[in-house]
Amino acid sequence: MENYLNENFGEVKAKNSSEEALQRWRKLCWLVKNRKRRFRFTANLSKRFEAEAIRRSNQEKFRVAVLVSQAALQFIHGLNLSSEYTVPEEVKAAGFDVCADELGSIVEGRDVKKLKIHNGVEGIVSKLATSLNDGIPTSEQLLNKRREIYGINKFTESPVRGFWVFVWEALQDMTLMILGICAFVSLLVGIVMEGWPKGAHDGLGIVASILLVVFVTASSDYRQSLQFKDLDKEKKKITVQVTRNGIRQKISIYDLLPGDIVHLNIGDQVPADGLFLLGFSVLINESSLTGESEPVNVNSQNPFLLSGTKVQDGSCKMLVTTVGMRTQWGKLMATLSEGGDDETPLQVKLNGVATIIGKIGLFFAVVTFAVLVQGLFTRKLQQGSQWNWSGDDAMEILEFFAIAVTIVVVAVPEGLPLAVTLSLAFAMKKMMNDKALVRNLAACETMGSSTTICSDKTGTLTTNHMTVVKACICGKVKEVDDSEKTSVFCSEIPDSALRILLQSIFNNTGGEVVKNKDGRVELLGSPTETALLEFGLLLGGDFQAERQASKIVKVEPFNSVKKRMGVVLELHEGAFRVHSKGASEIILAACDKMLDSNGNVVPLDQASFSIIKNTIEQFANEALRTLCLAYMEIPCDFSAESPIPIKGYTCIGIVGIKDPVRPGVKESVAICRSAGITVRMVTGDNINTAKAIARECGILTDDGIAIEGPVFREKSEEELHEIIPKLQVMARSSPMDKHTLVKHLRTTFQDVVAVTGDGTNDAPALHEADIGLAMGIAGTEVAKESADVIILDDNFSTIVTVAKWGRSVYINIQKFVQFQLTVNVVALVVNFSSACLTGKQLHCLLTLHVKLLSYYSFKFLNHITFPPFPFGMTRGKAVLQLDGPDSDLILNTLIFNSFVFCQVFNEISSREMEKINVFKGIMKNYVFVAVLSCTVLFQIIIIEFLGTFASTTPLTLGQWFVSIFLGFLGMPIAAALKMIPVGSS
Repeated sequence: MENYLNENFGEVKAKNSSEEALQRWRKLCWLVKNRKRRFRFTANLSKRFEAEAIRRSNQEKFRVAVLVSQAALQFIHGLNLSSEYTVPEEVKAAGFDVCADELGSIVEGRDVKKLKIHNGVEGIVSKLATSLNDGIPTSEQLLNKRREIYGINKFTESPVRGFWVFVWEALQDMTLMILGICAFVSLLVGIVMEGWPKGAHDGLGIVASILLVVFVTASSDYRQSLQFKDLDKEKKKITVQVTRNGIRQKISIYDLLPGDIVHLNIGDQVPADGLFLLGFSVLINESSLTGESEPVNVNSQNPFLLSGTKVQDGSCKMLVTTVGMRTQWGKLMATLSEGGDDETPLQVKLNGVATIIGKIGLFFAVVTFAVLVQGLFTRKLQQGSQWNWSGDDAMEILEFFAIAVTIVVVAVPEGLPLAVTLSLAFAMKKMMNDKALVRNLAACETMGSSTTICSDKTGTLTTNHMTVVKACICGKVKEVDDSEKTSVFCSEIPDSALRILLQSIFNNTGGEVVKNKDGRVELLGSPTETALLEFGLLLGGDFQAERQASKIVKVEPFNSVKKRMGVVLELHEGAFRVHSKGASEIILAACDKMLDSNGNVVPLDQASFSIIKNTIEQFANEALRTLCLAYMEIPCDFSAESPIPIKGYTCIGIVGIKDPVRPGVKESVAICRSAGITVRMVTGDNINTAKAIARECGILTDDGIAIEGPVFREKSEEELHEIIPKLQVMARSSPMDKHTLVKHLRTTFQDVVAVTGDGTNDAPALHEADIGLAMGIAGTEVAKESADVIILDDNFSTIVTVAKWGRSVYINIQKFVQFQLTVNVVALVVNFSSACLTGKQLHCLLTLHVKLLSYYSFKFLNHITFPPFPFGMTRGKAVLQLDGPDSDLILNTLIFNSFVFCQVFNEISSREMEKINVFKGIMKNYVFVAVLSCTVLFQIIIIEFLGTFASTTPLTLGQWFVSIFLGFLGMPIAAALKMIPVGSS
């Protein structure tokens, strides 16, 4: 069977499966009782194709609009444009001078002409009653007016499906429909022949069982759908930085309103349609809207920013103009149908198992029906009544058909593939509580089989709470881990050097110093930036004063490829100065001068270079993150289009930043190692810093290899094949180094790889990995969108928890498969043998699904009695010493009762796949205890009180004991089987 499943159902991968593979397995699953239910949690391929066609159409329309707007630009320059726009009265009454539709047409159509009519971006700012510096006022009354006029930033979502929809879907089961017809005929014939109410017992019993199955199934599915809805809401939680009432703050994208001033950085998703206000080197990826892979430069000449696009480089301030369903992205989302997530490999394989068993069941059903009908014909031939048919004969054939249908019902384990989804949904909910948000359902099961974790250092293995603790300025090395030491250090630095240092810290930064709602100073930006800003404040610097003392002409933001950032300042005297900072060895290599102890610029000779380099290594060996700061005077003819120089700098100094290892990381790494998972650190930091942290975490061992990205890049395929198994640390790595490592681990070494990432450039590696893990706090929206799981607290220990839950999914599925298949196979064999061999239906309680009351779902479907086969019935009655007119009924009730208790104890045995003690912790699992209790309770009710409907008879205490004892015998047999050693490949 394994070869068959791998050949026919093994093409579906955990992610990025081909459409052909998804189509192929569906065609093989032709024996399905309820397609709506079986394929509910699989990708809807037809809707997906439809959505893709609509997306392509919209992209084409949008491309045309872009081209038209660009052409229009050539005609409007120099034209004397007169206003043709009239403000609607309700807009004017609310205090605004432009309506939502007008704003939408400006940005969506990139209509430069209309923008000019409204006096450009500044005019729109004024008409939206907002401020470039302070944003919109936060009075609730004014915010409500804004919402009324311009709407809210939410997209139309498909309504939550109600409980009765799931009831209707459960009724689509083909076998239930057939049995419903059987019930109707049984009722009709029974009432005609035996009268009411006796003649209705059989038909009503079938109807009751169908309704029970339907409502139990619908309840389970409805609760499951609500779980997925809650998880879907969590996935959409995105916050952005805005300025409101002069205060910088974080708000949900769904709270954005036209007039808001939004701060965008590299990796962010544009949250609404808007206009560029101020920024540098902004590149926008519009492929989600236009399909074009080339990024678009956004600046004051091309100020249009569209919702759903991504900031590929740079940073800027944006004015929100259009929100919600008026945006291009909102309209696109409204036209697209939900295609659903790809099914998981385990789902597909269990669908294959269900199909194989279904085919076997169908074969047995056909044979059973043929044998029973042949028996009836044989009997009538012996009696000579083959030409005389009565209503009783018709009812008997109907009963034969019902038995055949019941065998199919029992044989096809329709709940088997759904059990994977149920288990994954449960794991997703638990992981959410443990600070891990699962975006891709398959990641739950894939994480359980992971063999390698490639982890970032900063923020994942460390706390991401950074502080400058050491500095080397003007050749002087000092500890600066508190205000007193910083004051002493400050007094020893020449004033000229201190001015240059503060100018570098406060201008060459992606962070900001602002005041929060409480009036307190707050540092915004990445942990590295905030650590430097805090150092600058401790040195006595003033952020706002430094910013006002010069004008920023050009900014090159930091990224993980260049490992540096730069800024060009225009000073008041008209001179230009460049500041650069980044990876210490890279910036130091770009320097040919330095500041001496007197603050004078002197040549950087070999001796001074060696001293600074040794200082960098000393800081790194103390597990400090090192940054080099440098500056350079440039000619006055510099323009914003010119590139920032990369050589000829003057070294200001080196700072050492402390980022402590997270508590519990060392223990988590040890747990991974004991579980067979190799942890590798991939970081952009200095190799000595990386090695020191890796040793502290227990990642780098004596026989492990630590390598730098540039060295790794130069290795041949043969060398990589030798190095990678021992590779534990990669420092100064680029995103492509990480991608290459992941690709080799997956393809060459067949590892199942989990990769962490937080930056925009990490997206390829996250996409390539079997499981992409994005950081929830430090991660960009681009990284999160490419990831399968978002680690909400950025903690490595949470990644280990995800792996534990992944493994628990496999164990739970193993338990379920063991229980489900034993129930189905035994029920199939008993039903077939009782109908065909003994000639007596054994009143088995057969299960469709393992859920509350599952045993009772089909009891009433199998209550037809056939003429006894004397040998089998006589032997059973003799063994149990049964006699009298009800002996046959008592025997059948005993067999049915024993069968149910076999499954009760089988369920207990299935709690552990390998351990003998299956009772450990059983009382802590309240759901399990409740289901078992209800099962036993309802079994007692059926046996003792529902004999008329269930074709049972009350049993004596001794007979109850025999039934329970026979059921219990399965437990020691199961324990004995667990003791048999199983070979592993």
